[in-house]
Amino acid sequence: MNTIIVNQGFARYWAQGDTISHVVAYALLLMSVISWYFILAKLWSSWRIRTSANVLDAFWNAPTLPDALALIKNRDTESVYAPLAEQAAQAANLSAQADAATSLNAEFDPGELMTRTLRQEINRISARLESGLTFLASVGATSPFVGLLGTVWGIYHALAAVSSAGTLQIDKIAGPVGEALIMTAMGLAVAIPAVLTYNALTRVNRLTLAELDAFAHDLHAYFTTRGRGKK
Repeated sequence: MNTIIVNQGFARYWAQGDTISHVVAYALLLMSVISWYFILAKLWSSWRIRTSANVLDAFWNAPTLPDALALIKNRDTESVYAPLAEQAAQAANLSAQADAATSLNAEFDPGELMTRTLRQEINRISARLESGLTFLASVGATSPFVGLLGTVWGIYHALAAVSSAGTLQIDKIAGPVGEALIMTAMGLAVAIPAVLTYNALTRVNRLTLAELDAFAHDLHAYFTTRGRGKK
């Protein structure tokens, strides 16, 4: 019974609304749908990243470099840590074959080439981790104001109804005021999940990037020292 009453109330408010109030409602609905897509996708990806973070310890405990590369590739389900190790190994091989290579990369000092390779890979991973966060931040910042626009428009309808009636009548202002309150609630309902998820994902990404930076430092030390040892 309560559900039927609520649905009838929404239907009445929707029927009383005009083009602007409908546009505001559709805009909030679209923002909500897209933000929930990013929320669910990014939370799932972040959970997989954090569950595979222990692969870094397993990487260094592997008996050989090929074993370590195979292990991190298989266990890094989101391909966050594995590309860093693979690119570092490729840069080390390129430095070892510098005499036979003809590319500009071969002219780099081995240590500088390793630093450049690791930095580029971290930048690519960072861009992938942060994709979608700008949208969530924008939704969290703007959706309350979009809802506020609907609220102001609903109050304007209420004042216009009072002005046309000449007297203050509850039935003339109940609809527009109810519409205004619904728009306010919709704006907050869209903004709150987006802001909370943005803050949580930012913290996870900060932790992951710190691990990547430490891993890159260890890879640089390993491959440059290994190269000098062979000489």
